[in-house]
Amino acid sequence: QVQLVESGGGLVQAGGSLRLSCAASGRSLYTYAVGWFRQAPGKEHEFVCFISASGDSTSADSVKGRFTISRDNAKNTVYLQMNSLKAEDTAVYYCAARPISGSFHYTNYNYWGQGTQVTVSS
Repeated sequence: QVQLVESGGGLVQAGGSLRLSCAASGRSLYTYAVGWFRQAPGKEHEFVCFISASGDSTSADSVKGRFTISRDNAKNTVYLQMNSLKAEDTAVYYCAARPISGSFHYTNYNYWGQGTQVTVSS
């Protein structure tokens, strides 16, 4: 079992930055891919980015150039650095883990965190 806990969300003005953390316990994330998804009110889960166990990453077009995913296996934590935030980035952000390779589809992940709210004021 892998337990995931997100943190770092909050209220920020448009153009600002936040760094989200996804801390894992129970097992090492070393062999897991970790994805970030977000869900705005009344909408489906939206893919944001993922990082594979090897360190390769992929991001949605909507966040490319603004969001960066990274991992620190020694700390068993994955980070999402979010810069140049926009009002449309407002959502609950979730991290999720699955073995080895990432996926664009949230249903393909085995473990989920509880989410952290990000609110961007315009």
